Amino acid sequence: MDTEKQDAVTHAPVSQDTGNGDLLIIEDLHTHFFTHDGIVRALDGIDLVLKSGKTLGIVGESGCGKTVLALSILRLIPNPPGRIVKGSIRFQGRDLLTLTEREIRQIRGNSISMIFQEPMTSLNPVFTIGSQLAEVVTLHQKRRAGTKAQAREVAIDMLKKVGIPSPEKRVRDYPHQLSGGMCQRVMIAMALACQPMLMIADEPTTALDVTTQAQILRLMNTLKEETGTSIIMVTHDLGIVAQTCQDVAVMYTGHVVEHAGVEAIFSCPLHPYTKGLMQSIPRMGEKVRGTRLYAIPGNVPTARNMPKGCSFNTRCPEVMEICRQETPPPFRPEPLHLVRCWRYAP
Repeated sequence: MDTEKQDAVTHAPVSQDTGNGDLLIIEDLHTHFFTHDGIVRALDGIDLVLKSGKTLGIVGESGCGKTVLALSILRLIPNPPGRIVKGSIRFQGRDLLTLTEREIRQIRGNSISMIFQEPMTSLNPVFTIGSQLAEVVTLHQKRRAGTKAQAREVAIDMLKKVGIPSPEKRVRDYPHQLSGGMCQRVMIAMALACQPMLMIADEPTTALDVTTQAQILRLMNTLKEETGTSIIMVTHDLGIVAQTCQDVAVMYTGHVVEHAGVEAIFSCPLHPYTKGLMQSIPRMGEKVRGTRLYAIPGNVPTARNMPKGCSFNTRCPEVMEICRQETPPPFRPEPLHLVRCWRYAP
C-alpha cells in the first residue's frame, strides 16, 4: 500500500455523522500505566461514537482494555501509575479531558453515571443503602432534594422503580443484608437517581445467576426507554450484547478492532478476532457430543511480549506477512462498518 493511501485510511473518521445525535465522541484516546517494568499501553488510540438514546456494547477478552476505557471516560484512572496521555473525550460538545477536577465532579454521577463490576464492594458497608442513594441526589440536585426528607423520598422512589420490594423498609438496610441481585438493583438505582444522559455499565451481571441476570437486563432496558438514557455496556457476554445493544465495539489489546451495528457484527463479522469470538459461542441444535467447544488459540499478549505489527497476528488463522510487520489502521469496507485488518485494505 502506498503511503498517501495509508495515511488517508488511517485518519478516516469513525463516524460520518459527528454532531448530529452524537452524545459521546472519543478520538485517539491513549491511556498508559507507567510501571517499574515499563509502559503498559492499556488504551492505544481508541476511536468511538455513541448516539443519544442508544446502547453501545464493548466486548473482548479480559485484559483488552474495556474497564480502562470506562474509567477513562470519567477520569477515574488511578494516578500514579495511570495517566491519559493523549486524545479527546467529547461529551455534549465538551472535552472532558480539559475540565477541572471540580467540573468533572459535577458530571460524575450527575450527567454520566457508572455501575461497577462488584456491587458488594462498590457500596459502603457502614451506611444504609437509603443514605447512600440520598447522598447522590443531595450532592448533585439540591433543588430536587434539598432536605433529608425529600432525599429519602427520592431514594424510596428509585428503589421502587428498580423493583425492590418494600422500599420503605429497605432504605434502612445495609448492603450485607441484601442479596447480590438486590445490591445490583441498588447500584442501578444509584446510577439513575440523577437522571443521567449516559450510564456506563461495567460487567453489571457477571456475579449473578441467569434468572437474576435476565431481570437486571430487562430492568435496564425498561428504564432506558423511560428515561432516554444512553448506555455503554461493558461485557464479555455476547448474548447480553445481542439482547441489549444497537452498536458493538470489539476491543483487543487497547484497540477497537471492529465497530459496527449489532446485526452486522453477528451476521457478518470481519475481523478474525471477532470471528473467533462468534465461533466460540455454543449453539443450540448443533451436534456437539464428542467435540470440544472452539477456543481462540493462545492468550492475549501482555505489554512485555506485544508482537510487532498487528497484535493479533500470533493467534490469527488468516495472518499475512504484512500483519507481522505493520500495525493496521482502521479501514471502512462498509459505510458504517470499521475494521482494523490488512485484509480489508483498499
